[in-house]
Amino acid sequence: MLTVLEPEAMYPDTVLEQEILGPTVRMIHGGAPHDADLSLLSDAVCAEVDGLFIFRHWLRAADIARFPKLKVVVRMGVGYDRLDRATLAERQVAVCNVPDYGTMEVADHSIALALSLRRGLFLHHEAQRNSAPWRYLDSPLIQRPQTRTFGIVGLGRMGTAVALRAKAFGWRVVFFDPYLPNGVDRALGIERARSLQDLLRQTDTLSLHTPLTSTTKDMIGAAELALLPAGAVVVNTSRGPVMDIEALYDALKSGHLAGAGLDVIPVEPPVDPLPRLLAAYRAREAWLDGRLVITPHSAFHTPEAWADIRRKSAETMREVLVDGLRTNVIRPGDD
Repeated sequence: MLTVLEPEAMYPDTVLEQEILGPTVRMIHGGAPHDADLSLLSDAVCAEVDGLFIFRHWLRAADIARFPKLKVVVRMGVGYDRLDRATLAERQVAVCNVPDYGTMEVADHSIALALSLRRGLFLHHEAQRNSAPWRYLDSPLIQRPQTRTFGIVGLGRMGTAVALRAKAFGWRVVFFDPYLPNGVDRALGIERARSLQDLLRQTDTLSLHTPLTSTTKDMIGAAELALLPAGAVVVNTSRGPVMDIEALYDALKSGHLAGAGLDVIPVEPPVDPLPRLLAAYRAREAWLDGRLVITPHSAFHTPEAWADIRRKSAETMREVLVDGLRTNVIRPGDD
């Protein structure tokens, strides 16, 4: 009998998981809610666990040491930066993610942020809420997509879905992704930049869709933002640490960037001392009115996406832990 633990009790029962995992698996539900850490779990429970589901928790070396039988970790999401993958690799624990949930939601959210900024929806909303005269405002935010370039960093599943949506709205779409083979651009009817710098120089609206790795951390900093044309907009629905939020503050404050839409920030949930940008946003400083929108890592959020997380995570756990397959296993070098 194998034992699988879902410590957060994300769902009210384990009926679906048990049905998918089968009769040879015992499911344990709860023990460490999402606002606590895994230290709440008893040693007795940890000693039995062969498979572990992780959603909001961080899985660090000290946590991993408490699971002597651990064979498989399924990250109930796309990103796996919450996991100490080096320690898991040393223990020969298979690490999986769920790469095919929330794709449509995140792509829609990214385009919604970009379009809302570029059409001046937030700008005019704030003006009218502040009793401004009944008239339109001129701003470098407002552009016609058909005359501009939409740049994408990372053309995985979500980046591709965003590219197709941006293309449908008439943007010229260009991407940078050094890991993709030649020909992807032609198959999608978009263009490829051979370097990040080349992409940035021609991008009016930038959308980030890269995982957080040792390579991508802080990949968009002050120097990179400076390469964007004046009046550019940046959208980030990937991971907060991919972009330097202090550099983003400076680029917005100086007026070089017209706006930004963020679903992610470097530390989530935010803690004091707040980044300057978040502090100014919460204080409703006038210079940010209509230029910045922040959502709480909610781009994936629909009832359908939550159902997908549940089902696809259980399917992945079964296929790897029980059936011995390599479904959604993250290679050790993908960091």
